[in-house]
Amino acid sequence: MSESEWQVARRRKGQTRKFKSHVPLSSTSVQDQLDVEKVVRRIRTTLTELRCEEFWHKWKDELLMASTASAQKDVTEEHLKNTGDQLECVCYGLGSFSSCTAARYQLAMLLLLLEVLQVSLRDCLVYDPIFSPGEQDVLRELGMTVLTENEEGKRLVTKPTLFYLMHCGKALYNNLLWKNWSLRGLSQLVIIGNSFNGMRERTVERVFKQEYSYISKAVDLCEEKMLPCPSHMIDVFSDTAVIAFPPHILHKVPQTNWAESPEPEYRDRQDLEIILKETLS
Repeated sequence: MSESEWQVARRRKGQTRKFKSHVPLSSTSVQDQLDVEKVVRRIRTTLTELRCEEFWHKWKDELLMASTASAQKDVTEEHLKNTGDQLECVCYGLGSFSSCTAARYQLAMLLLLLEVLQVSLRDCLVYDPIFSPGEQDVLRELGMTVLTENEEGKRLVTKPTLFYLMHCGKALYNNLLWKNWSLRGLSQLVIIGNSFNGMRERTVERVFKQEYSYISKAVDLCEEKMLPCPSHMIDVFSDTAVIAFPPHILHKVPQTNWAESPEPEYRDRQDLEIILKETLS
């Protein structure tokens, strides 16, 4: 794949874009039908392409290491696979994968990760408020579970859970950490998404500590491994890390750290980088 082919996919996923749907958006506007089978074939072709990439094998190894470390030390890959049916996966903010090349590659990568961990596709919960009805049909055809409510990242985990949050806004990460701000909660999280250290470096310190206090504190509680990104996929997988919260680190934290955990409030909602529930009503 050439460098130039990837230059056309530089538009950010969060920007407004037109995409096809299998139902009318309104009584006066009818869009072309989305060919579900065609989109599924494109995703599977992309998956096959990624499987042949050298960097994929490094992603796989880092994820297996992070997942086993967060469960217990020196657990073998085979043990992790045998307990895969206990794992859950949540994916937020994937974007319009039927029209965005980067989002399609990110979806294909998610399918590969689920495969190596042997997580059932029905145990992968997916949500993005910009999904078209046709894209939701594609995800269901793949076997995934499409969430119908905008949780804003505020999902309480009750079992070991992988969160796939590619290029999502900081508020989404912050909300997720707040909802699981306990020794038990954080120890069950593994996140594939933007580097927490990268967020800290790119954000004004005062704003980072006030607006995104849970990420600010989590930087010192997690183990973060940067994942490789080839130059021809820089718009797809750049600044991506696998983040886990090993119990041996969490146990060193004073109990007072978990005592007060107020729900995040954001002053500047225009630059929040996520779509809130209220904007959808």
